[in-house]
Amino acid sequence: MRLAKPILLTATPLGALGGLYEAWKLSPGLAFLMAAMMAVMGAAIGGVVLTIRRENAEEERRRQSVAASGDNDRPA
Repeated sequence: MRLAKPILLTATPLGALGGLYEAWKLSPGLAFLMAAMMAVMGAAIGGVVLTIRRENAEEERRRQSVAASGDNDRPA
């Protein structure tokens, strides 16, 4: 995993850009649609990531407030 993660983080965007370039040479209109689809999917994934991070931060704040109040007898 130590080697695979950096390779994936660099090879995936490079492959996507290479695919867009080749698609542009073949058909510029379809390449534009492909880029638009990739942008929409990126926004969707970004929204999911932000939601998960927001929920985790809220849960952590809730845990800290329970620990700070000293009321550890109740289950969460």
